[in-house]
Amino acid sequence: MSTSPIPQRILVVDDEEAIRDVFAQMLQAEGYEVTTAENGFDALLKLKQLRPDIIISDLNMPKMSGFEFLSVIRRRFPKVSVIASSGAYGSRVVPTGVLADAFYAKGEDDPRMLLSSVAALIETSSVQAIAHQDESAPVWIPRNGKDSNGVPYIVITCTECLRSFPLNVTKEENPEVLETTCLFCSNTVKYIIDFSLSVTSPSKKMSGPLHATGSAA
Repeated sequence: MSTSPIPQRILVVDDEEAIRDVFAQMLQAEGYEVTTAENGFDALLKLKQLRPDIIISDLNMPKMSGFEFLSVIRRRFPKVSVIASSGAYGSRVVPTGVLADAFYAKGEDDPRMLLSSVAALIETSSVQAIAHQDESAPVWIPRNGKDSNGVPYIVITCTECLRSFPLNVTKEENPEVLETTCLFCSNTVKYIIDFSLSVTSPSKKMSGPLHATGSAA
């Protein structure tokens, strides 16, 4: 007696209920098992109960932006493939600083493109998992404020020794992957500063990937 194959599991993360419902119905119609979450924090709680094959995540979300959420996923769940989605970019190219295997432009791309991306990532899941393990995911860090001299600063937690240390910020520009050496263990920490403290996606559609020029010292 043959048994039915276990359906592939998809986690859809978006702060708009209508988007979550549309994506879920579309994926369920293709035979996928779908779970939804309304932001990054909610998604991390869902990940305690399930391990999806693919995560589809919005970038512009309150509480924990998709940028930060996907960085956490790449570090903690490197075997999970990810599709980032947003209506703020007009290109299918994955935006700079976004740790995703594919990108879906909401309002621009045909919904069938999302289904095609899901199917393609499922086919190459083992290859993607190996590639992810070779990557060093940057940490998304909110600006903490200003020090006693009025200089903006951030607090970085080393991904190796887990000890934290402050770092001054000299410019507030577009997101860029930066590097610094841990003060305690000399590990190189990659990070991106989220100057908005919650969301870093652009306010209008752009014709291509975000080109960053920010720097920190």
